[in-house]
Amino acid sequence: MKRLKWAKQKVKWINEWENIIWSDESKFEVFGGDGKRYVWRTPQEKYNPKCLIPTFKSGQESVMIWGCFVKNKLGPLVKLEGKITANVYVKEILEKHLLPFINNLEDKENYIFQEDNAPIHTANIAKKWKEDNNIASLPWPAQSPDLNPIENLWDELERKVRNHRPLPKNQDDLWKILQEEWLNLDEKIYKNLVDSIPRRVAAVIENKGDPTKY
Repeated sequence: MKRLKWAKQKVKWINEWENIIWSDESKFEVFGGDGKRYVWRTPQEKYNPKCLIPTFKSGQESVMIWGCFVKNKLGPLVKLEGKITANVYVKEILEKHLLPFINNLEDKENYIFQEDNAPIHTANIAKKWKEDNNIASLPWPAQSPDLNPIENLWDELERKVRNHRPLPKNQDDLWKILQEEWLNLDEKIYKNLVDSIPRRVAAVIENKGDPTKY
């Protein structure tokens, strides 16, 4: 299993994880009726091509976002609109947001960019852009959200948005609150998440490549 092989290759990594730029997309939804509002996140939907196009059901509005971070610094939070193609990913996310973030990091040449295997990430146009901009990529095992600490950061962001008062009433409210709460995330949280990666890798090996508690 590729996941197990990947984990065995990385089992001795400790400080190396501090130089990884963790990234991902996520969708947050606000919905409600009878005067009540709810917010929730729908993980893994991006693997379904239909979910790359925003859909609106009665009483429901959603915001698709992209974000990244390193151990000691949050990156930008980006709102994605319309159909997210590989070209949009390169022009609107990598070019406008990832590159400036990397350029502001100390020892920027030592950082490695992590992204999962969603088609927009692995398209030739995205690969070429990363090569042309000298951005090293971390090979990533398929179906491994438990190895990506940004999934846990999304969960923390979701909790903060749910606890925000007043709750968002619509898509614009939700986006404003997402941005506000993203910047308010405690640095200890994302530092601890990165520190947990060696334990995650060990758990994958212990589980012989099967999913872990993370």
